[in-house]
Amino acid sequence: MNRRKFVLNTFLTSIGGLVGINYLKGNNPIGEHLKSSVNGGIMLDNPTIISTWKFGIEANAAAYEILSKGGNALDAVEAGVRVPEADLNNTSVGRAGYPDRDGKVTLDACIMDKDGNAGSVAFIQHIAHPISVARAVMEKTPHVMLVGDGALQFALENGFKKEELLTDNAKKAWEEWKKKNNYTPPVGPNNHDTIGMLAIDKAGNISGACTTSGLAFKMHGRVGDSPIIGAGMYADNNVGGAAATGLGEAVIKIAGSFLVVEAMRNGKTPQEACEMAVHRIIEKQKNYKDIQVGFIAINKNGERGAYSLVKGFQYAFHQKGENKVYDSDYHLKE
Repeated sequence: MNRRKFVLNTFLTSIGGLVGINYLKGNNPIGEHLKSSVNGGIMLDNPTIISTWKFGIEANAAAYEILSKGGNALDAVEAGVRVPEADLNNTSVGRAGYPDRDGKVTLDACIMDKDGNAGSVAFIQHIAHPISVARAVMEKTPHVMLVGDGALQFALENGFKKEELLTDNAKKAWEEWKKKNNYTPPVGPNNHDTIGMLAIDKAGNISGACTTSGLAFKMHGRVGDSPIIGAGMYADNNVGGAAATGLGEAVIKIAGSFLVVEAMRNGKTPQEACEMAVHRIIEKQKNYKDIQVGFIAINKNGERGAYSLVKGFQYAFHQKGENKVYDSDYHLKE
């Protein structure tokens, strides 16, 4: 070993020893809310959950019921997003979602576990909980995504119930829209369409889920970012996770959630990563002032970030036993 390598190795060994001493003394350099796990990784003292929009507060509560009892993050995110999927007052997710321009309620969802396994369904009809079908695709097939009639067939073969999803309220809204919009789907800051959720369990493992009824009054057959791994949601157990909401076409074009996670992998905080993704949309989307896109993210240290194009994006965050809704920072200030 030459002198330069000897000096370098001695320095690294000294630094490693100091870090180890700090841990033994209880001086955790990563943060007071973290502790070393048995396998040498990082374990959160309390589970962490983040989800899009105000209705994420109830979804977070359902996820926390599982995590607080030592359950895993995958079960938690599935249970969490099933809450808005079943909510008859939620017109952008699940069974009460607004239909496409032909009056058909078509749903999209994806899910991802700590090992990088993923499942997705797109353009599925007559199934109230597409997130659970997405998980079944992940666990029971060699595929990642099933769509349309094939996704419905798979769901029915696996015990899911076929239902009429078009509610009276959604049908009325669709009929009123037809009178005014000449089959042009509205795109704007208030036409949000998704719940995305990320959770870290007590073992320090992360999973994510995303589910939607899509853009209200969209063209029949349209699929947005929500069921696309790396666009609507992405999770990496070594780094963290991200989810998107808003105009899916803009998110797809930049692989938005993957972009956020990769930015965190390269050293950015969750907040910095979300801001970078929004700025990338501004670079690529000519009409960015007329749309809304928002991102949420958490890293493996339990730190969070959120950012959107315009004012109005909210997210729900559950950590240390506290479940609150926050207003996201945004780019287009008046």
